[in-house]
Amino acid sequence: MFAGRYEYSIDDKSRVSIPAKFREALSSSADSRLILTNLDGCIVAYPYQEWLNIQDKVSASGPMRKETRAFLRYFYSGATECTLDKLGRILIPQALKTDAHIQKNVVIVGVGKKIEVWAKEKWEELVRLATADPDQIADIVSELGL
Repeated sequence: MFAGRYEYSIDDKSRVSIPAKFREALSSSADSRLILTNLDGCIVAYPYQEWLNIQDKVSASGPMRKETRAFLRYFYSGATECTLDKLGRILIPQALKTDAHIQKNVVIVGVGKKIEVWAKEKWEELVRLATADPDQIADIVSELGL
């Protein structure tokens, strides 16, 4: 499981470090490959085995609405396999950076079974919106049973 928030900068070669805590979690699975794609305005990095699980779920889901098929085309079209280099960095493809509006500064967030890479400005806006209404937060906390 991935959890936590880390701020990094992307270097001139479009590489970014994966937090050590996340690298440890990946190495425990004996497969440090990540599949990157676009989702919710950020880049999502799935461990390779989790990506295979997603593909299995999609394949087993049966007939799909037109909107679902369109989303899956977008989702799969961005999928890129990345391997961590010796320094724990991944190379982020330009197309994914463009779609996520990432230029230099990023926030890397652990979200359960996946890692998200956000443009810092978009992350700050997301946090502002997510925390703006205390009553809504209370409802969500109650709904989740936290």
